[in-house]
Amino acid sequence: MRKTKLIIKTKSKKYPIIIGPNVIGDINNILKFSKTYFEKALIIYDTKVPKKKLFILKKKINSNKTIVHSFKASEKNKNFKSINSILNKLFKFNFNRNDCIISLGGGITGDVSGFAASIYKRGIKFINIPTTLLAQVDSSIGGKTGVNNKYGKNLIGSFMQPDLVVSDINNLKSLPKREIICGYGEILKHSIINGYGTFNYLKKNFHKIIKLKSPFIEKAILDSCKIKKKIVEKDEKEKDLRKILNLGHSFAHAYEASLSYSKKLNHGEAVILGIKSATKFSFQNNIINKKDYNQIINHINNLNINTDLNNYFRKKDINILIKYMKSDKKNNSTKINLILIKSVGKILIKMKFNELKIRKFFARELIY
Repeated sequence: MRKTKLIIKTKSKKYPIIIGPNVIGDINNILKFSKTYFEKALIIYDTKVPKKKLFILKKKINSNKTIVHSFKASEKNKNFKSINSILNKLFKFNFNRNDCIISLGGGITGDVSGFAASIYKRGIKFINIPTTLLAQVDSSIGGKTGVNNKYGKNLIGSFMQPDLVVSDINNLKSLPKREIICGYGEILKHSIINGYGTFNYLKKNFHKIIKLKSPFIEKAILDSCKIKKKIVEKDEKEKDLRKILNLGHSFAHAYEASLSYSKKLNHGEAVILGIKSATKFSFQNNIINKKDYNQIINHINNLNINTDLNNYFRKKDINILIKYMKSDKKNNSTKINLILIKSVGKILIKMKFNELKIRKFFARELIY
């Protein structure tokens, strides 16, 4: 596969996404093509990224001064302490608004880096180089940044569109299968949003996609980026349409927070679990038809991952699950807003339910 270029055009910024193999090695030409110029660069890299990738990036960047800031990416480290550490380094080396932060890592690294870029001197240049499948198909696109606090996930943040996104397909080869499944959760979400064509392609080829077979993995990434591009361009600040991208996330974020962001359940797995919950909730409330319900549930079950709520929670956990669902940032009333499925390709974003209805759902799902 050769390099593929997508251009995102929002009200606040126009920027390219470059997708392909070995594109980090061509970063200098990509910077020239995208007209992204800076004097100093702070590379914020996830310590899980192979050092070789960092060395290549640092060597190829045409910068007067390149500084490296290591970041141990985890939901627990996605906080203000990490942001302050980054800001202090920017101040120490006297970065100005024409300099640049470069994120080299997954979605957590990108969220933290982007948030720091958005608040340092009210905005500094930002390049996102996502190294996980999850980040390449979702979090690197659209400008959402933020950190967690004790009340929930991503409740503090900003919209900060990057100046450039560089998605190197070869970065995925070093990832464990669990991380690939993690990214597949967002690919699945996009396919359900988009319609039967994309969804049926996944049903037919998901084994090849998960094994990173070419050209199936490239097509899955590109299709996801195109779907998110279309939505973000119409609704940059999530006022209306963009809320469909939260399909499954009201449940997913509550699951992650209730488990204190433990390694027992990573974000992509939580999203798949959340999509399954949203599908079941839709069916129990006569929203989705049985055919589409069965298609989605069967596909999730075919992934052979742990998507039974009873492996994570008990009935005694319902109170804490409800607590986090009530604090979700999409809520603007006394009721809980859920993004639900009418059919593949038809997502409902203005569905509000009282606490009792959701308690009954969990009570039905949890055995003990």
